[in-house]
Amino acid sequence: MLVVIPARGGSKGVPGKNIKVLDGKPLIQYTVDLARELFEDSDITVSTDDRAIKNTVEKLGLNVPFIRPDELATDKSGTQEVLIHALNYSKSIGKEYDTILLLQPTSPFRNSEQVREAINLYEKSKDVDMVLSVKETKANPYYILREENSFGYLEPSKVGNFTRRQDCPPVWEINGALYVINVKSLLTSSISHFKKVKKYVMDEETSHDIDTLFDWKFAEFLKSFK
Repeated sequence: MLVVIPARGGSKGVPGKNIKVLDGKPLIQYTVDLARELFEDSDITVSTDDRAIKNTVEKLGLNVPFIRPDELATDKSGTQEVLIHALNYSKSIGKEYDTILLLQPTSPFRNSEQVREAINLYEKSKDVDMVLSVKETKANPYYILREENSFGYLEPSKVGNFTRRQDCPPVWEINGALYVINVKSLLTSSISHFKKVKKYVMDEETSHDIDTLFDWKFAEFLKSFK
């Protein structure tokens, strides 16, 4: 299994967030440390376009074998292309993989037990494209989400005859913490078009993803109780 930690340098919501210090450690270190609990360094690839991120990771003792090419270093660069680039690099040094574990560095509260459980779910599932982590969403489209119609009026995002939120079917929100991906599926189809996708459910705290300054402040708040 190839572990890929994608870490772009050009964050807009929290500038420099991947190496910004959270509770005494650069953010990316939480993910690097987690990956090293479960895998050998030779199977972990940090894919970055940023030399400051590369230097930070290498100070932790993990080699960063390449800097992403320019075409994979923009805010429009797709995850799929980044993963395939990492696969191709591994192949060029004689290592081939049939599964990728994608760990984004913006999920510092995810833990090794959850990663193990998600991998076990993937391995027990027959012919699956991907296992991804989710949390139950509070913004249930049957109950509180609305879309504007062609007349400018709001209408339910998803139609259902429910008078209480508790009666609505559970709806799952992708939390971005972990993805276990079938390489064959990755090479033959867009991730967004995968049909055989299983969920791994995480709680609210371990699902916390840092995208904005508010997310960062809340992560600091959570860390203050650890």
